[in-house]
Amino acid sequence: MPTYHYEAMDAKGKEVKDVIEALSNEEAISKIRNLGYFPTKIREKGGRRRAKSESAKAKGPQRARGTGGKVQVKMLTQFTRQLSTLQDAGLPILRSLRILEQQQKPGTLKNVCRAVADDVESGATLSEAMARYPKTFNNLYTNMVSAGEAGGVLDLILNRLADFMEKAQRLKRKVVGAMIYPICVLTIAMGIVMGIMIVVVPKFQKIFGDLDMELPAVTSTLLEVSDWIAKQYGWAWLLGMPVGIIMLIRLIRLSESGRYVLDSVNIKIPGVGPLISRTSIARWTRTLGTLVAAGVPILEALNITKETAGNEVYRRALGNVHDSIRKGEAFAEPLRKARVCDSIVVNMIDVGEETGDLDKMLTKIADNYDDEVDVAVASMVSMMEPLLVVFLGGVCGFIVVALFMPMVSMIENLS
Repeated sequence: MPTYHYEAMDAKGKEVKDVIEALSNEEAISKIRNLGYFPTKIREKGGRRRAKSESAKAKGPQRARGTGGKVQVKMLTQFTRQLSTLQDAGLPILRSLRILEQQQKPGTLKNVCRAVADDVESGATLSEAMARYPKTFNNLYTNMVSAGEAGGVLDLILNRLADFMEKAQRLKRKVVGAMIYPICVLTIAMGIVMGIMIVVVPKFQKIFGDLDMELPAVTSTLLEVSDWIAKQYGWAWLLGMPVGIIMLIRLIRLSESGRYVLDSVNIKIPGVGPLISRTSIARWTRTLGTLVAAGVPILEALNITKETAGNEVYRRALGNVHDSIRKGEAFAEPLRKARVCDSIVVNMIDVGEETGDLDKMLTKIADNYDDEVDVAVASMVSMMEPLLVVFLGGVCGFIVVALFMPMVSMIENLS
């Protein structure tokens, strides 16, 4: 009878490595699950070397085809949904991959489908084949596929994964869309003001110089600013400042401590901070809820979630939760001590942990915060419009007053 090496997680999340005898891979998985373990890796004894050599042979030409690039989220979501449908129809995974490969337009995703299908045909599991292309299938994707394979519910997991990607992309579009309007308005306004400073104001400066009169403080300030922008390369400083700030932020974010400081400041900014915080909470709760519902052990799910949280503050908080659960403690308490989530989030997680419906509670939290993000984005956009009008009106008013005050004084003197 064939012998299988396997790696699994027990109920407490502890890793277990052992061997088991079974007639087939499916029977081995069933026996492991009957022991109370959750299998994460399984391979027939003596087949590891062959599988590695075959996958290496397959991997060589795949690299030559350049199949390691990124794929649009929309295309990947559609691919995931179609693969789920084919699996639900009972088609073998290899045939499903070949069908989807034929349907794809020439490009990265088509090449990746072909490469993954070749690896599966060589004996690798679907999750192992996808893990070789991390730019296309991230850690969250491959781990959920691995959980679906181990539990025999790959079609259901792929469907959940497609739903997750669609909701995450929808949330991202809402936040980005809210920032496009003010950025465009400020950019156009800045261009107009710089044009006035470089072209219009210097002509008034020449007129005021010919009149040889004492200028008001407001006018003097405007002329000095115009001179700095037009003649002392101030325009270059103004154009380069946003680029410099972005580069500085990226440089700071290279270190873990720098990311933590920046993210801590961001979630405390009035108006914007609550939006960032709600977006982050919606993201990690949906990710964790999806993983738990897929059957991934809680410790492994937390490790995946904290790496995909996108915010260093919440990554550290989830790391503390992971350490707490590993010690046998509860989920909610370290999250409460971190003070990065509202009390309702902590209490709902606490209730979900007690009732055994943690995945459902996490999904409800994500849905609730998605709705709050929608309201916050709409409120922010509605507030920005009058604020931008006031700001631009103030700038234009300052320029007009500064230029016309000397002319008013001259007219009064002539009278």
